[in-house]
Amino acid sequence: MHDNFNFAIEIIGTIAFAMSGAFAAMQKRFDPFGVLIIAFITAVGGGTVRDLLLGVPVFWMHDIFICSVIFLAAVLAFVVKYFDKKFQVTLFLFDSLGLGLFTTIGIQKGLDAQLHPVICVTLGTITGCFGGIIRDTLLNRIPLIFRKEIYATACILGGGTFLLMLHFTDMSFTFIQIFTILLIVVIRTLAVKYHWQMPKFYSHANDGEM
Repeated sequence: MHDNFNFAIEIIGTIAFAMSGAFAAMQKRFDPFGVLIIAFITAVGGGTVRDLLLGVPVFWMHDIFICSVIFLAAVLAFVVKYFDKKFQVTLFLFDSLGLGLFTTIGIQKGLDAQLHPVICVTLGTITGCFGGIIRDTLLNRIPLIFRKEIYATACILGGGTFLLMLHFTDMSFTFIQIFTILLIVVIRTLAVKYHWQMPKFYSHANDGEM
């Protein structure tokens, strides 16, 4: 049951991030091949960096099914775009959902490797964020994680909650996973809606570059 749920999280997260990447590429008016490449990079980027850091085989290189899921998700994104011309909200929802799903996957990989809890949260954040960083870099945009929006912070807060619940409650592992995913999505949503920002250490005046 636990393995099946983890598999479902990974597939849903892959679909969510692949579609968010495809939507972002379509906003930049990429051709279909470009959209597919950005969808692929967004979906596997974070997990690839995570696996390289752990020194384990990169997950998608040994699983053609994941590659097929990404392709189908990109095709589905074209269909959704046909009915949703603006799709800005759709892009946000898929990106937030993928962030929550992949953060929990990354944390579990760290736990399986018996790493320190702080490193587990770091791996979760990397898994959730780095696909988006690579996507935005290729699209010539400042990555969300470096902008004013709450992004990586949502992963860290969600990951910390995940570990606290795991060690100090008797709740089922599946419930903790679901709660963490929803918490990250809610934090992202509220942060955008109410313009929550991390504190800045520079003024709004015309500061010179250092």
